[in-house]
Amino acid sequence: MKLVYGIHDKPKFGANIVFAIQQLLAIMTATLVVPVIINTNKDLNAMGIFAGMDSAAALFGAGIGTIIYGLFTKFKSPVFLGSSFAFIGSMAAAFAGAATVQLGYLGLIIGAILAGLVYVVIALIVKFVGVNWINKLMPAVVIGPTVAIIGLSLAGNAVGDLAKGTGSVPAANPYFSTLVGVVTLIVVALCATFGKKTVKMIPFIIGILAGYALSVVLTLIGSAAGIEAMKIINFDAFKGLVADGVNLNTFFTLPEFTFLTALGGFKEISGSYIASIAVAYVPVAFVVFAEHVADHKNISSIIEKDLLEEPGLSRTLLGDGVGSMAGAIFGGCPNTTYGESVGCVAISGNASVYTIQTAAVLAILISFLAPFVAFVNTIPSCVMGGVCMALYGFIAVSGLKMLQPVDLNQNRNLFVASTILIAGIGGLTLSFGKVTITSIACALILGIIVNVVLSKADKQQ
Repeated sequence: MKLVYGIHDKPKFGANIVFAIQQLLAIMTATLVVPVIINTNKDLNAMGIFAGMDSAAALFGAGIGTIIYGLFTKFKSPVFLGSSFAFIGSMAAAFAGAATVQLGYLGLIIGAILAGLVYVVIALIVKFVGVNWINKLMPAVVIGPTVAIIGLSLAGNAVGDLAKGTGSVPAANPYFSTLVGVVTLIVVALCATFGKKTVKMIPFIIGILAGYALSVVLTLIGSAAGIEAMKIINFDAFKGLVADGVNLNTFFTLPEFTFLTALGGFKEISGSYIASIAVAYVPVAFVVFAEHVADHKNISSIIEKDLLEEPGLSRTLLGDGVGSMAGAIFGGCPNTTYGESVGCVAISGNASVYTIQTAAVLAILISFLAPFVAFVNTIPSCVMGGVCMALYGFIAVSGLKMLQPVDLNQNRNLFVASTILIAGIGGLTLSFGKVTITSIACALILGIIVNVVLSKADKQQ
């Protein structure tokens, strides 16, 4: 769609705050859930380890990481950084290999620094060699299907969320939660398609509020009538705020920053532990590098400006790498570019870096605001499932759009694109000890190999 606000356009103050909140809502759920996944990791729990990571601190780290990314890219790239799912296995390994939780937290920081250094090294190589080798290695026929599977690989998550609330929804009766998700999706689509001016630019806020309101109504009816399937929202997060009475801590709370806990782990650090952390983090960093390129190719196609050329891949890599380090120092989670943010830019038509940076500042401030974090934690999964159906779908479609100039009548292009799509959608993964190469990375690597093997086809035609 045509951009309403370009990269350097500055929306009015009030409108910019609303747009920033929409960006924040788009990325917040995923950013907050990564620490939750680590805390509930079955392997760690089996060893009697509870990580105790703080979601608010992860949100703070995401805000800091995004600001750092903006500084390195000279505020020329409208990208938000959030908690990376790719490093979940690495983070679990940091705790599993630690004797104490304090050492585990220190491992999170060390791992993120090592992963960030991979980005720094690649950035230096790109600085001196240029990006032409990337364009040759990952032409449109390779990067287009890869971007598409970034969205398609998340389709199961979005659809699965439609059957879930924040409370106990019987698996056999997901009808009401699915209804909420579908209503949310339709409201988002109607606002984005037929909305006027501001409404057209904040479809996610309106959709989330509509889905949340419907969930509240159904939950109240379900509670009164004793129908469990209608109890979609669990308000326990709000109850926890006032469990000890209403006071200053009810509204403001200090996130449990990673580095504060990690300070106690220095006396236990050893060379073997650092080596195990390096093995868990460094290979994944190379995988995420490929996704970094795909995400920036995607946003470049949306804003019709090649970010790999200006501000340059070396700068986006440095911003991502250093931002990831900072995110882990504060929240434990390495950061990465977020597809949800890219989808939000595409649907709203707002690529303003002012909005992105405002969202980053709000993420920092909101991490101290307990009621807002509680509100986000009570948003039913089905509501976000409806929103993500649009977000992930736009990512997939933007990838397919990159294939438009590609001649799929040529066998070489047909085989490359089909290999990536099938490997990615099929969920091809490879595991080497504690390191898992994701389906997206496997599909991209396989696509590059097929493309190189069939490169002689150009000479024969």
